[in-house]
Amino acid sequence: MMPAPPQRDPLLPPLQDAQGRTMTYLRLSVTDRCNFRCTYCSPASWGGKKDLLSPEEFERIASVFARMGIRRVRLTGGEPLIRPDIVEVVRRIAALPGIEQVAITTNASHLERLAAPLREAGTTQLNISLDTLSEATFRSISKQGDFVSILRGIDAAVGAGYAALKLNVVVMRGVNDAEVPDLVAYAHARGMTPRFIELMPFGKGTPVPTAELVERLQATGLSLVPDDEQHGATAGPATYWRAPGGRVGFISPLTQNFCGGCNRVRVASNGDLRSCLGGRAQAPLHALIRGGATDAELALAIRAALGEKPEGHRFTEPGAGAFLLPMMGIGG
Repeated sequence: MMPAPPQRDPLLPPLQDAQGRTMTYLRLSVTDRCNFRCTYCSPASWGGKKDLLSPEEFERIASVFARMGIRRVRLTGGEPLIRPDIVEVVRRIAALPGIEQVAITTNASHLERLAAPLREAGTTQLNISLDTLSEATFRSISKQGDFVSILRGIDAAVGAGYAALKLNVVVMRGVNDAEVPDLVAYAHARGMTPRFIELMPFGKGTPVPTAELVERLQATGLSLVPDDEQHGATAGPATYWRAPGGRVGFISPLTQNFCGGCNRVRVASNGDLRSCLGGRAQAPLHALIRGGATDAELALAIRAALGEKPEGHRFTEPGAGAFLLPMMGIGG
């Protein structure tokens, strides 16, 4: 009788989805609460999840993903820096074998205090959300929050020695689209890379296509040349152009679908894996962990969910937004 062939270790990389795309980038939401109420992200009706994971549980999930080939972890929210244990979460994940980069997306409201401790804990990159340089416009977008604290937080981040700082701007027609040239100048003056994001169908507002923004910037006299070095193995969805003061990035989920090169998987703040920003396939990693699942069982659940990941999102189809959670509920 022939011996049974050895079973494949479910933790061995590569971690691939149904389309054969290799996952190297984990977006891990540590909270779905925020101290702002931006109209496109966090509606006033959003109550948030009650059962958030602990630092130990985030570490456990990240360690399984690292053994499956994930090399970059981005901590998102909500606003991740409102967690009092955020430095501990960073320290635990940054210390995991295989993790090469730990990034955070933040609104900068707590960065004046935390920029240096987060860098010391192992954070390599910050993506800072700043949609306007006008306090009045900020008030119209966010409804709450301290605008001056954001600017102080950005200055603290610039002085903290991060490997990379990016300025994320969600562009909305008639709201902040006229500020795009000023935001490029503001970012480049601080050694940051501005990135302009097409508004997705999660909240209020009208998007501005990337091609239009490029034309507008060029019309102001800014020289933009496509960057030949677009992506590394753990890069996100942005495409970049070179300008005299630095790079300028664009994230174009609606007009320049980037799903073909997707390398990302998302886990919500309560431990639910979501295989696609616009998809339905999920895995309840939190329930598995608290039910005593082994790392191999977690890996099998992760692979099963990724096996249902669609070829791409369906944001542009009629009625596609009906089943989507607010952005802060999905995880940044």
